[in-house]
Parts: sequence; C-alpha cells; structure tokens
Amino acid sequence: MAASCSTNLITFPPSLRKSALPSHSLSWQASLPSTASFAVGRRVFHRTTNSLVVVVTAMMGAKPTVLVTEKLGEAGLELLKGFANVDCSYNLSPEELCTKISLCDALIVRSGTKVTREVFESSGGRLKVVGRAGVGIDNVDLSAATEHGCLVVNAPTANTIAAAEHGVALLTAMARNIAAADASVKAALFWELISEGPLPVVISNIVFTGECDFGNIEGKWQRGKFVGVSLVGKTLAVMGFGKVGSEVARRAKGLGMQVIAHDPYAPADRAQAIGVELVSFEEAISTADFISLHMPLTPATSKILNDEVFSRMKKGVRIVNVARGGMIDEEALIRALDSGIVAQAALDVFIEEPPPKDSKLVQHENVTATPHLGASTMEAQEGVAIQIAEAVVGALKGELAATAVNAPMVPAELKRFSYINTQVLSELAPFIVLAEKLSRLAVQLVAGGSGVKSVKVTYVSSRGPDDLDTRVLRAMITKGLIEPISSVFVNLVNADFNAKQRGLRITEERVVMDGSMENPLAFIQVQIANVESKFASAISESGEIKVEGRVKDGIPHLTKIGSFGVDVSLEGSLILLRQLDQPGIIGKVGSILGEENVNVSFMTVGRTAPRKQAVMTIGVDEEPSKEALIRIGNLPAIEEFVFLKL
Repeated sequence: MAASCSTNLITFPPSLRKSALPSHSLSWQASLPSTASFAVGRRVFHRTTNSLVVVVTAMMGAKPTVLVTEKLGEAGLELLKGFANVDCSYNLSPEELCTKISLCDALIVRSGTKVTREVFESSGGRLKVVGRAGVGIDNVDLSAATEHGCLVVNAPTANTIAAAEHGVALLTAMARNIAAADASVKAALFWELISEGPLPVVISNIVFTGECDFGNIEGKWQRGKFVGVSLVGKTLAVMGFGKVGSEVARRAKGLGMQVIAHDPYAPADRAQAIGVELVSFEEAISTADFISLHMPLTPATSKILNDEVFSRMKKGVRIVNVARGGMIDEEALIRALDSGIVAQAALDVFIEEPPPKDSKLVQHENVTATPHLGASTMEAQEGVAIQIAEAVVGALKGELAATAVNAPMVPAELKRFSYINTQVLSELAPFIVLAEKLSRLAVQLVAGGSGVKSVKVTYVSSRGPDDLDTRVLRAMITKGLIEPISSVFVNLVNADFNAKQRGLRITEERVVMDGSMENPLAFIQVQIANVESKFASAISESGEIKVEGRVKDGIPHLTKIGSFGVDVSLEGSLILLRQLDQPGIIGKVGSILGEENVNVSFMTVGRTAPRKQAVMTIGVDEEPSKEALIRIGNLPAIEEFVFLKL
C-alpha cells in the first residue's frame, strides 16, 4: 500500500462543465489522487478517479508538482517545497506509479524505483524531469526519457566521500575477519543464554522468544580461527581512479599500503601527487594483493572480472566492490573463492539487489556482504538530497543542470541554447552523430595505462572558419571520449569542464578544401597522441591513433583507420582484423560467426597492395562470444583483431 503525504490535484464529475464554475468560488482539499474534494458555492463534491481529472497548475498557474517515491533528506525536501508542491508517495507499485505520473511535472527516485518506458508513456507528456538521487541511472530508461522530451539529472558527487569510506571499511573488515568474528562471539552468547532455559533473547536488535531452533549456529571464542592479514606494505590496485577511487587511494596510502591504479583517463600528475602509480589493466590484476573496483558499469566493464581474469591474478588476492555489481561475474567469483585464487571478497553491490535468499555468493564463508551502503551516511544523504533538489528545480525553471544525463544532445534540447542557430543544428545533425561515434571508437582502441591526454580533431570543409560552428561537434567528441569509460554524462554545458577535470586537451583544426559548400563538412578526423593501441593498425605514420569518417546519404561512415582506407557504416558493433591478404580468409571468418549465430551486417577489406597486409572490417548485430573471437584470432592469416561497441 502506498503512503501519500500531499498532492495538488482536484477532480470534477463528468457532468460538471468548466463553464459552470465561478472562478472566484473554487477551493480544494489535498488528498490522494484517487479521491478529491472541491467546493462550488456552498456545495461540496466528492468523486473518485472515474471523474474527469483537471490539473491545478494548468488551470490556475499554480506551482508544479514533484513526486518523490523514495526517502529524501529533509534539506532537499524543504528546498523543493519552496518552489513546488511535493508529493511523497513511497513503495508505489509499477501500476500505481503509472497512474500517478500523469499528474506530476517532476519525479525524484533513488535506486529502488524503476522508471520504465511505460512510466514516460503514462505521463502524457507532462513529466519534464526525472531526478536520480545518486550516481547510477541504471533504473531509468534514458532512451524513453529522451524520446518523450524528459530531462534526466543525477547527483554524482555528493556521496563521494561516503562511498570511499565504505570501501576502506570493507577493506579493513575483510582483512581482519571482523564480520565472521562478530557473528561467532554473538552466537556463543546465544548458546550460553539458551542453556538457562527458554526466555526472550535480544542481541543486536534481533529478538528471539520461547523455544527457538538455532540450527547449525556454532558460537565459540575463537581467536585462532580469525587471524587476519596486515595491510601495511601490501599492494592495492584501484580500478578506476575517478572521484571515489582517488579518495580510496588517499586513505589506503595512510594505512601504509602501496597503491597502483588503472584508469585510461587519470591524469598522471594527479596520481603522482598522492603517490599512486598508473599501470596497465594486466599489471594491476596480476600484481595486486587487494583489488578495489571503482569503474562505471559499461558494456566494456560488464563482468570484467571473469574466469579468465581471475586466472591471471595473484593467488590469495582479496577483492572489494562498492561500485556496481555487474562488473563481477558472480559465478566465476564463487569458483575463484572455492579454488583459493581469491582468498576473500567484500561486496556492497550485486547483479541482483537484493540477492536471492539462496545466493551461494552471499552465503560463502569468505565473503563479507553489505546491502548497498556506499552512500548511506547522514551527511551523504543530505548532500545528495540538496544536489538533486537543486537540479530538479533548475530544470523546472528551464535551466539546464550540469548533471543532465540525456541532454542537450538531441536537437530539441539543443534549441534551448539561443546562441546555436537552428539551421546550423539541422545541417550538422548527421555530423553530430559521426563526431561522437568516431571518438567513441578511437578511445576503445587505447591500450595500457598511459591515459588519454591529447586529442586533435580536424574538420575538413569547403566553408570558411567563420561559416562553420563546431561547438556542438566538440562537445560530442568529448562525450564520445569520456562516457565509454566513465560514469560521467557529458552535455554541451559540462563538456569542456569534464575534459579539463580529466586533463584532456582537445585541439581543433579547420582545413578548407575546394568543393561544394552545400554540405558543412567533407570529413572529420580524430587523433589521440602518446598512447598505445589495442589494434596496432590504427596507429598512423606519425604515431597517433587515427580514425576518419564522413557522412554518406545521411549515415555516418568510418572511412579510414590508421593508414588503411575502409568504408564502414558506424552502426551496431565492429570487429577489426589485420590479416595477410590471401584467398579464403573472409569465408573462414564468416563461417565462425555463422556457427555462433552472429548476424553480419557488412564486411569490407582495405589493403595496402595485393597479397600484402589488409584490414577487414566486419559489422555485427550481436556480440560474438569470447570463444568465437579467439577462434578468429587463431586463424593463421590473422595478425591482430579487436571488438568494438559503438
């Protein structure tokens, strides 16, 4: 049953016409949306939801309505109440949420409310903004939000310290077996009290009365059983050196640990300032005694810790995860724990939350588990509440928050910026998509722990510099570079800020060429300097990762990678292969994909000369299994390959 504290809605019987209501005699009482009261003259009407619903804000220009479906800090609620009518309705079922949402201008949720496509469709276009009180937006259908013109904002920074502190708390608790030792001592007290006969027992807020069956609980004072390991001198690998990761590193250094980190965007000077060495992914997982995960959950990081990766770790490694559950293959972790590769794991997040009651992972004796408490401090809760309230109020006022997740990268949202001409947007629309996909492809080619620092973007056009506004394109380049390996959402407002914060220097060059001025651009080129590449053929003669693309018939195409010319539609996912140019390779690769039921959308080959090196580009609709990719890589003529998600 949902609990509701306020609303700003009134209902009228179908027989009552708007013209029959004297404007000076209208009054109303707050109630649940399913029932409402209003007075006309001296008569008071009460109707249910079968009545015609009229929104007060539409009739009287009143305050907007903000629906809050999960508990929010009081400071945030007070801020909201100063601008809007606030409806706190908790524990709504999906059906109740869809019924209520058509009466609301904004919705604020935490992680427990699923904001699905059905919610946006049920809003009837009234819902203007969804605020996620926290960082992750996994529970919000961003595509549906954008389609329905609804802005999504989050609160990405307010819980940074709380998450870092919880990560360190789990690190130390795991190393010293705190949870298991605590349970053992309390169980010993249970047995001692029960031996005196049936009586109420209250320990740690758990109440047992009368005859109780304690099953296999065994309580002992076992100092020898819970001997832990010291943190001093041990190597901690921080996987993801953003806000939370860097704060964990600072605290681990204070505990005397040697700290290394893997993050392709982390500025080397910021890491060096706190005594942290940036290393490759391979070095991080193979040398660490402890691993702490702080990466965003993306297609590239989903189940990044799997059987293969666990097999390359130091035996007896200990793992902490306060980021996202989906980054660990939970079945693989159980196998690694059972085999001793992983000595212990401390987990605050899981693929399914709450985990199933029969979860072997949670029940494992070498796992310490907490119920997603990373942001659960009083200070963090108030900070998140204020940050999300400010973002939602700003959005309702027509402002664009720097924490906007899905805007203004669509034309409808871009139009709110008066300094960007509508005609310019219309012309650049396909190139906006091209810019993001080129940079998204380029950054996925980066290998090692050197980090992306210097990016050069070249716009080739027959128009002069004064006739080509590239500000939107630059923002999209930044978006494509940062979002694939970050939890940050980049928009036109925060693009330069996010680039600067990560030490990312983007330079732009405009090259004027002869040709028709009908199209704003001939092609776009993106180069990333001073990095290693997962695909050596992407390195140009001057030593940078280089990709180039143009728009053909309104569709973005990849036309060059490194020194190889290609012709690839930038849709779906790509497999890039460098091969020796010889007969039969295309057929063999196609057969392997066919056996895996992977549909090929296109396949092209660019070569330097007959029987020399060639680059094969394959577009696929589904992601091939690792086994299929390994089989392709093992073909004798294949020299290297990489799988990329666009």
